[in-house]
Amino acid sequence: MSDLTRIPAPAGVAPAAQYTHVVAGTGRFVAVSGQLPLDEHGELVGEGDPAAQARQVFENLRRCLAAAGAGFDDVVKLTYFVTDMAHMPALRAARAAHIPEDRLPASSAVQVAALVAPRFLMEVEALAVVAG
Repeated sequence: MSDLTRIPAPAGVAPAAQYTHVVAGTGRFVAVSGQLPLDEHGELVGEGDPAAQARQVFENLRRCLAAAGAGFDDVVKLTYFVTDMAHMPALRAARAAHIPEDRLPASSAVQVAALVAPRFLMEVEALAVVAG
């Protein structure tokens, strides 16, 4: 686990309910490319189902972080790309299964016209800092 400092509401900035405004830390930087709702065989999980897709995306993030010797406790930033902002509650629920509310990373959510294939409802990338 890295030694991270979370600043949920810097002076003069309104508090955020679903993320932390600033996360700082020292250590080894890990960047995880945007993860799609694909299983280990490259098959789509959850056709038309935002909750199933979100769970698969977070499982893929977990596996990628682990491959770099990191975990969700090391994540300093998540970036969400969604085809519809209505999918954000499903992503928040999947995130809550992996990241406790008191350790939320900095985050950005962007609605996009499309992802690499029309069946994908979301993509999430992560930045992490690992101690040592």
